[in-house]
Amino acid sequence: MNPIVLYIAKRLALMIPTVFGILVVTFAVIQFVPGGPIEQTLSMLDRQQQGLVSAGAARITTIPPEESAALTHLYGLDRPVHERFWIMTKGFLSGDLGQSFFYQQSVAELITARLPISLMLGGWVFLLTYLIAIPLGIAKAVRQGTLFDLGTTVALLTIYALPGFVLGVLLLMHFGSPGPWQMVMPVICIAAGNLGFTTLLTKNSLLEEAQKRYAIAARAKGLSIRQVMRRHLLRNALLPVVTGLPTAFMGAFFTGSVLIETLFSIQGLGLLGFEAVMRRDYPVVMGSLFVFTLIGLFARLLTDLALVVLDPRIGFERNRP
Repeated sequence: MNPIVLYIAKRLALMIPTVFGILVVTFAVIQFVPGGPIEQTLSMLDRQQQGLVSAGAARITTIPPEESAALTHLYGLDRPVHERFWIMTKGFLSGDLGQSFFYQQSVAELITARLPISLMLGGWVFLLTYLIAIPLGIAKAVRQGTLFDLGTTVALLTIYALPGFVLGVLLLMHFGSPGPWQMVMPVICIAAGNLGFTTLLTKNSLLEEAQKRYAIAARAKGLSIRQVMRRHLLRNALLPVVTGLPTAFMGAFFTGSVLIETLFSIQGLGLLGFEAVMRRDYPVVMGSLFVFTLIGLFARLLTDLALVVLDPRIGFERNRP
């Protein structure tokens, strides 16, 4: 069998126990989280009653047991834990991610509706980061030790040390309501943290390659540092940067946007997941986790495949003595 096909088949097979293990652990943890969906629903009803009382209505101090039992049955919480997990797993295998407790619609519809927003946010962060970081990293490597290198390093480390949500608060204080800046400010906040890391990674990779024998030999032949980098170093030095593109995009797409989406009230997947956890909307939590895990595993597989394509020294065949 072709080594690439065999490798992909093995990775796909390993995804099954990985996803299953993540679902088991997460499902087990949420069973012990206080303030479940029943309590959240009762709390919401209590807040609604408080509003009615303030309007002059009589306050209902207790909720009938039959209503509490009806909610328990509605959410399926009256079934044994293992049965609920098996029903959820069968639904995932058939493409059914469940029904949201809070939104009263399918989790798949919620994710599909929020997906374009997070995709656009992550895409712009990804483009802005790499379009600036790679040229800047190359320029810093060429000008190693100069005032430009020192100044940009200080600026990048300062931006990197500043949390994204703090930068978001500062931008909101300066520009006020997002308005026409609805997507510009969140993109800046998320990209700021990634910019420093990617720039310094590009620079350090180039400098490391410049110390290798083939680069020293090229310099000995009379080539300038710019010529050596352009002809010999860039391909090898950018391997760690280029092969990390799928993972970096997933990071900007999912993990980097929760606080920023919350701060700017962007209705993306990050805010959906955060609200689901706070409201104990377990179908949304588990359904989102299932989708995100699959996408993350496939992104890691693409990263490994890109590394083999770009670096001919790496192969899928098992090394033999």
